[in-house]
Parts: sequence; C-alpha cells; structure tokens
Amino acid sequence: MEGLVIKSTGSWYTVEGKNQQRYECRIKGKLRMKGLVSTNPVAVGDIVDFELEPELQTGVISKVHDRKNYIIRKSINLSKQVQIIAANLDLACLVVTLASPRTSLGFIDRFLVTAEAYGVPAVLVFNKLDLFNQEGLEILDNYIDLYQRIGYPCYSVSAIKGTNIETLEALLKDKISLFSGHSGVGKSSLINRLIPGKELRTGQISDWSDMGKHTTTFAELFDLPSGGKLIDTPGIRELGITDIEKYELGHFFPEMRALMNDCKFNNCVHINEPGCAVLKALDEGDLEPTRYDSYQSIYFGNDTRH
Repeated sequence: MEGLVIKSTGSWYTVEGKNQQRYECRIKGKLRMKGLVSTNPVAVGDIVDFELEPELQTGVISKVHDRKNYIIRKSINLSKQVQIIAANLDLACLVVTLASPRTSLGFIDRFLVTAEAYGVPAVLVFNKLDLFNQEGLEILDNYIDLYQRIGYPCYSVSAIKGTNIETLEALLKDKISLFSGHSGVGKSSLINRLIPGKELRTGQISDWSDMGKHTTTFAELFDLPSGGKLIDTPGIRELGITDIEKYELGHFFPEMRALMNDCKFNNCVHINEPGCAVLKALDEGDLEPTRYDSYQSIYFGNDTRH
C-alpha cells in the first residue's frame, strides 16, 4: 500500500492511505541500515510504501519514495547527523516575531539559506502584530523591506486578533506548506485560526529566557479547510547549516548570486579576494550588511546561534 506520512512521534508514524484511512506504522528494520545520516529516515510529508501486519491494525514502512525536496536541521547533540523536518513541500513559512521571543536576523537568514539549498520556496510570516507600537511598526517595515527587496514575500499577521489571516489562507490554499520557527512565535495559535476547532495547545513565554516553551512535540500534518495541507513542527531554538560547501554558500543568498558572475575570479568566496563584486556592493551600500554578516557567520562555522 502507498500512503502519506502525516505524523511522526520518533518511533511510530501515522500514514494516511489512498483510501483516507490512517494507520500507525513503524519502520522496517533494514530501512534503518541504508547509511542515512539523518536521525529520522522517515519524515512528515514523505510518500511511503507500507504493509499491514497480519491480524494487527498496525503497518510496517518498507520504502520511502524519492523526495522532491525537504528541509533539514543539524542535530544539536549529534553533530554529524541531521534531522529532516519535513519533505515534499510547496512552501516553507518561517513564523517570525520581533519580540517575546525575538527572532534574530541571523536565524532568519540561516533558515532561508537552508530553504534555498534544498529547493523549497520560502516566505516570512511576522506574527504578533497586535503587540507593536509605532516604533515597532517602523522596525517591522524595515525588516519587510529588507527581505522583499531580496525576493522573499513577507506577511504581517496577528494570531490573537485575527489580523490578515485571510491573506495567509489565500497563500496556503492548495499547497503543502511548512510552519517553522522558534518556540513561542505563535505557530500553534496561527494554526488554530486557520483551522477553526483545532485548538492546539499554546504556550507561554519563559520569563527568564524570553524564549517560548515547547508545546508542539512532534511534526504533524493538518488538512486546511480552504484546501491544502499544513505541517506544524516543534519549535527550533538553534538552526545549524549542514551539507553546504563553503565555495557554494554564496549561491544560496539570492542577492549575492546575482553578483557572482562579475567577480574577477571564478572561485571567489567573497571574503577578501580582489575584484570581488559582492564586496564592492557591500562597500557601496548595495548589499545589506546584516545579510553579509550572516554569510560570514555561516562561512566561518558560527552558524548555530539564535
């Protein structure tokens, strides 16, 4: 039988068959032994083959179909391994907040680089619009202007007030989309708005760390009333970059990619080479310094901080 993985709890997976029935499945032993360096060989969004176990209502996953794309993160405790967050995506939405908790530009940029590297279109969703004063709105406008000039669509919403939720619904319609971001940015609250009656548990912000407390503990796919599917994921505190060679990193910054053909040397890595078009643009104010700071941070390996 063939089905779609709609929930992952680590050792068990909920698979929705073509008959719309759902089955709790585990991984066939040999599936673990194919040299995969990910901590989870099966991810939400995967298309899999599975077989029902005799006299049981459970199944065994025997094959994962080729993925069109996926989003990964570096495993914090197992530095050589990665975790596949979700697979076969039409869109990756990074839910961002400028306070309570603050999402840093570096974190945003690392997520966007990962999406670029694995072929997933990405957008930024700025939540908690209801908390902004006039100064905050001006900062938000600067963030939005920065990323929209690069080519990333940006949306400002309030899960609490329901502001601009209709715009978000139209964006997600008929797509398989991912919600990702720090704990506490309001992913679950947004999903509760998008799917009336879902009532996912939401959490409070930790007083001592200003970071959200985890309320989503595993990845899960939900059907959207207006059409499409949405994958909710546990909050990410740190996001490491993996499997990207230093010489190719610039290709995953769109504004740098547009300049690279004008560099004097074909193997330019945009650090201190003469005739570098990227450094020239930086000096002349045509490249956003925060983006170049993120590039350097990833290039030199300082890429897991908030």
